[in-house]
Amino acid sequence: MLQVPYIRNHKEEVITKLAVKNFDAKDIIGEIIALDEKRRKTQAELDNTLSESNKLSKDIGMLYKSGNIDEANAKKVETADLKEKSQELSQVLSSTENELKEKLVQIPNIPHESVPVGNSEEDNKVVSEEGEIRNLGNTAKPHWELVAEKNIIDFELGVKITGAGFPVYRGKGARLQRALINYFLDKNIEEGYEEVIPPYLVNEYSGFGTGQLPDKEGQMYHVTGDNLYLIPTAEVPVTNIFRDVIVKKEDLPIKCTAYTPCFRREAGSYGKDVRGLNRLHQFDKVEIVQIEHPNHSYKALDAMVEHVAKILRELGLPFRILKLCGGDISFTSALTYDFEVYSIAQEKWLEVSSVSNFESYQSNRLKLRFKDDDKKTTLCHSLNGSSLALPRIMAALIENYQDANGINIPEVLIPYCGFDKI
Repeated sequence: MLQVPYIRNHKEEVITKLAVKNFDAKDIIGEIIALDEKRRKTQAELDNTLSESNKLSKDIGMLYKSGNIDEANAKKVETADLKEKSQELSQVLSSTENELKEKLVQIPNIPHESVPVGNSEEDNKVVSEEGEIRNLGNTAKPHWELVAEKNIIDFELGVKITGAGFPVYRGKGARLQRALINYFLDKNIEEGYEEVIPPYLVNEYSGFGTGQLPDKEGQMYHVTGDNLYLIPTAEVPVTNIFRDVIVKKEDLPIKCTAYTPCFRREAGSYGKDVRGLNRLHQFDKVEIVQIEHPNHSYKALDAMVEHVAKILRELGLPFRILKLCGGDISFTSALTYDFEVYSIAQEKWLEVSSVSNFESYQSNRLKLRFKDDDKKTTLCHSLNGSSLALPRIMAALIENYQDANGINIPEVLIPYCGFDKI
């Protein structure tokens, strides 16, 4: 959530930068500034009213003590009027603050100056591409055929138990999935991230803090009886560890990693792009989160990008890094890099990670701050990334490491799996 003083002092800049996200902010920025003016005027009037009421109360006490009963009683009538006025002003102030907040949450984060202009994923900028794309000719099979042949992932059984998008991993498929999770966690821990195991359901405050609520696209699973939400990513509970916290400057950066299942309704997703492991309602993911000093967050973002790239290099998967354009970047992000791995059988790139800097957008919602050298309380910057999402990594490994005799296991995973081939 953007800060009102920043909006007020940089009105034209905010409007211009949000246009990069294809967001027309002119009208709503005007409404926010008008509401803020009303809020400040009402607050000032309320403060003056309360101050006057307190002064009268002291005067009345002195008048009673000095025996001026009639004058004291006359002033009591004035205090009653002031009390009524202060109650009315309090109601106006509360209503104005709520309306202001409702407007603020409708505004996306300001994109970083390096975000490319564009309308969709077609306009994303390829930053780099690594790895050799093998040529398997017409013998390459898609992962959904391979896993069925080897009986390592059962999509139909998942449909029976729950519905489409909830696969059952079994045998060496389950072991490979678990191996990837442990491998990703170990790599993150080596990089200085502290492992945490958070809850898989969150309350409204947590969903709001990281920007998943209000859920405009209806992508979260809502447990209505308890008013809780199944997490769409570990980013939500992990970042909310620091909600309403003033961290010590010397403790920055704070680095956390977590494995969780993730739940997304994926409403409106149909067709060949959702086949097999390409798009699921429940999937496993290992996440990295950083809380950083504002002066160092973009250096931290670069380090996170390189960390994810290093993991993909070790897995031996061809991958590319994209800088997302304004039309494809998320509502809350200031700058995002996507990682895509190449699927040989499907002959297309599959997204496996997004690494983002949210600057102070989430922190303002979370009230996540630190005390600077001058003892001034300042908003932290928050960052997160997938390190990594499992389904499409599994799909790419199965397809890229297939041969006539089965599916080979990347060397770095063999100690985690306990086998070298399926």
